[in-house]
Amino acid sequence: MTNVKFFPAGDHAMVVEFGSIIAENINQKVHALAGWIEEKQIEGVVELLPTFRSLMIYYDCHVVSFERLKRKVSEFDDTKVSAGAEKKKITKVPCCYGARFGSDLHDMEKILGIDKDEIIRIHSSVCYKIYMLGFLPGFVYLGGLDKRIEVPRLSSPRVKINPGSVGIGGNQTGVYPVASPGGWRLIGGTPLDFYDPDREKPILCNAGEYIRFVPIHIDEYYDIRHLVLKGQYEPEVIYDGN
Repeated sequence: MTNVKFFPAGDHAMVVEFGSIIAENINQKVHALAGWIEEKQIEGVVELLPTFRSLMIYYDCHVVSFERLKRKVSEFDDTKVSAGAEKKKITKVPCCYGARFGSDLHDMEKILGIDKDEIIRIHSSVCYKIYMLGFLPGFVYLGGLDKRIEVPRLSSPRVKINPGSVGIGGNQTGVYPVASPGGWRLIGGTPLDFYDPDREKPILCNAGEYIRFVPIHIDEYYDIRHLVLKGQYEPEVIYDGN
């Protein structure tokens, strides 16, 4: 591998760092390495945790040493990885913009000098890559936000944000999976549960996948939410690319 750094993280984890900036080509290498390790079933590897620009590899130090694991991981050829070449799994996420869910949408109109319909159109026109999960279980850090709707976080974070709230903070957008404090500006809400501990698959989406927000009216929000609570709703998933 080229220009890659290896760091120990305690006595049972290794960090493989591909770069120092947030970029799609770097993130693609992170997920490609994770997939390669899973395919090779490298002895001693316990868990993989992809982030924006690095991969954390948890391993059993009684089975494999740091140096031995480093040699094995170094066999991965990252020069063959190209961003955008993979087949994309895209989950369509219904989102009710404004209404009772997007309390900051009006202020964003003033800050950006763009009316809310245009903000909604821009925000819902992108397939966002899930660079990583973190902060909260199921919280998606999404890449690809249009610069025209980038806004700074709130100067004073809210004490509580409702689950399903869709927000923008700086150059990122995301969905709050559970009730929590937060400083992102809220533009809407989704009736989907991005995290449900009682579901067979608690996390709705995985890092490396994509989501696309689909505007819905408030009546549709409550119709879908009713089905979600009854376990009778599955979001539409499409595949794009090679």
